Amino acid sequence: MPRTSEVSRKTKETDIRVRLSLDGTGASAVTTGVGFFDHMLESLSRHGGFDLEVEARGDLQTGDHHTVEDVGLCLGEAFRKALGDKRGIVRFGWAYCPMDEALARAVVDLSGRPHAECGFDAPFSDIGNFRGDSVIEFCRALSNAGAFTVHLDLIRGGNIHHSLEALFKALGLALRQAVTVRPGDAAVPSTKGTL
Repeated sequence: MPRTSEVSRKTKETDIRVRLSLDGTGASAVTTGVGFFDHMLESLSRHGGFDLEVEARGDLQTGDHHTVEDVGLCLGEAFRKALGDKRGIVRFGWAYCPMDEALARAVVDLSGRPHAECGFDAPFSDIGNFRGDSVIEFCRALSNAGAFTVHLDLIRGGNIHHSLEALFKALGLALRQAVTVRPGDAAVPSTKGTL
């Protein structure tokens, strides 16, 4: 079965639609109204090998917070739905990603238990209309709605663009590893028999 999903969320603050294919080519079409965030989601898609479409309209006159958080909620739910009962997946993923002077690490466990740890000093400076510390809210929302554990660490960094991009790329790489299906294995990767 294709591992795809579509999620919509409409509130007084945002109107979002996300389409995700776990077994894609890294193609993306992202429009959130927050240019740098679009770039980060495109990087996550490309390096994770996920096909991703995101259409988001939000109350950007109040800042990017609601849009970034709600996209994280939709994307997390899209991962959860596309994974189904998680039979045969690797479950765990980890990756390091350098970008010039920046070095990031992401570790994920598609455990069914939401938890996010972000190991970097915030607030980051802003890039355009993207607040640098919004990456923390995105990570928490993604983890909560996706019901998985994420540890995201910036080991070193100077340039804010490089630092944030390394974090998103590392997250995409770690998720790619975790969602990979092990050939010939139809078991749920847990001693409990469920995730």
